Amino acid sequence: MTPCSSSTVSFTDRAIHYCRSIFAKEHPASRYTIGACQRFLDDLERTDWRWIYDPARAHKVCSFIQLCPHEKGAKQSTPFLLEDFQVFIVCSIFGFVDRDTQLRRFREAVLLIPRKNGKSPLAAAIALYMTFFDGEKGAETYCGALTEQQAFEVFRPAKAMLEGMPALCKRYGIEINAKSLVQPTSRSRMMPVIGTGRDGSMPHLFVGDEAHQWRDASLYDAQSTGMVGRKQPLKLIITTAGETISGPAHSKQREVEALLDGKGDNERLFGVIYTADPEIPWTSREALLSANPNIGVSVSEESLIEAQAEAIRNSAKQGTFRCKHLNHWITASSAWMNMEFFRKCADSALSPDAFLDDPCILSSDLASKIDLCALCKLFRRDIEGKPHYYAFVQCYVPESRVNDPANQHFQKWCADGLLTSTPGSSIDYATLERDTLADIAKFKVSLLAYDERYADQFSQRVAEQSGIDRVIIPPSPRELSPAMKELESAVYDGRFHYDGNPLLEWAMGNVLTHETVAGNLTMPDKPAPEAKIDPAIAIFLAMNRAMLLDPADKTSAFEPFFL
Repeated sequence: MTPCSSSTVSFTDRAIHYCRSIFAKEHPASRYTIGACQRFLDDLERTDWRWIYDPARAHKVCSFIQLCPHEKGAKQSTPFLLEDFQVFIVCSIFGFVDRDTQLRRFREAVLLIPRKNGKSPLAAAIALYMTFFDGEKGAETYCGALTEQQAFEVFRPAKAMLEGMPALCKRYGIEINAKSLVQPTSRSRMMPVIGTGRDGSMPHLFVGDEAHQWRDASLYDAQSTGMVGRKQPLKLIITTAGETISGPAHSKQREVEALLDGKGDNERLFGVIYTADPEIPWTSREALLSANPNIGVSVSEESLIEAQAEAIRNSAKQGTFRCKHLNHWITASSAWMNMEFFRKCADSALSPDAFLDDPCILSSDLASKIDLCALCKLFRRDIEGKPHYYAFVQCYVPESRVNDPANQHFQKWCADGLLTSTPGSSIDYATLERDTLADIAKFKVSLLAYDERYADQFSQRVAEQSGIDRVIIPPSPRELSPAMKELESAVYDGRFHYDGNPLLEWAMGNVLTHETVAGNLTMPDKPAPEAKIDPAIAIFLAMNRAMLLDPADKTSAFEPFFL
């Protein structure tokens, strides 16, 4: 990204430049980073609403932050020079005010940024400003977390910043204590708080650090209820992704996602998410650049590349790497497939027409009528006494989902013929039936495997018209775990083959697994609703039966009877 940090350029101009550079694709960015930038620029242009933008307000906060010295590292004791993405964040939070009252627009700011990208020092500097220089008498700032160590992750750099500015502390009468920063004249103070804090507090600012660790919303709620007596309080939530998707942090991220997708209307919430979109291979440099806005500054690109390479080599480390450095929520489940090995199984020259005489299993994983559906043809050949599997997947989605701006990857896959869009806002099952019957007529299909939750009527109609046998594969560990283990073994042995379908790669990369209570069976899972795994599930269903096939059985194709 071209820097825009000259002293002759205003902070607001830098924020605008940053947003425009994101749109110009000068730097990889997630759809939620793009969404936050679009929202900022759109709001600057609006004239017919309650809020206006005051560049002087933004300038005042940015200027203060750049007085603060760094706490540690190579830049220790040097001024905190804001990077463009940080200027964008600060200008967004502090620049917009009420047209009449001049009070700040945003009551809450949610920053989801991977580790080592400088979010704690930025929060610390913001906390110092709001505690002592925001014009709030008796301001109370609490750095909250579940443990004392985590609560000090923001308080400690704030304390170090003040220790590096003795003249400022003397001029404004700020006292530095072990567990509090105090200005007696205004009765303002900043301190860490563990758990829910104490009754009677009235926060002007609450900094919630690493909120992904919160098991419930008690800390958040306790601080929120105490803010009702303040005129322009702020909840500043800073976190990486985590493992507890049932907790309040993941719920807050979902709220921000909806807002940045244009599906939310909370004008008092600011949010930005730095992550790698799920369709971007997590093994790529693009993923690192997209998720880490401070790469090359506070986080070493070389170190990230080394950590990425180690995660590629050792699948046990993939979850932690993706969670902490790419901001992917990883549940108690773990990443399943080593995608580097999986991609080695790709062969773009493969075509179903090369398998007209090989036994074939058809399978379907049909979601609700408004979601992605997948059909799979899985052929088996035995080579030197070992089964080889050849997978071809076709996916379907309603046209309305393709036209959603959030699904640009769907649009590309439709253009490439990998994804079929059916008219309207729901799946046209007649299209799936037609394609399935054509496959039955053409190939040596043994049976149709399916999950009956959504596909029972579909499979019944196909069976009635073609005479094909259909087999229900319940989505249970007993049925799916052996199939997944056979597929994993085939991938590692080079016995699995597919045509390089990037949609299938995306879906397979989304698959997480968790062990059952017994500990010896696995079940597929996914990190988020938008991270689809339907094509992978379709392969698991087909593999459940293909691993039992007799390759010598050259079952004749059924002659379909079309109504």
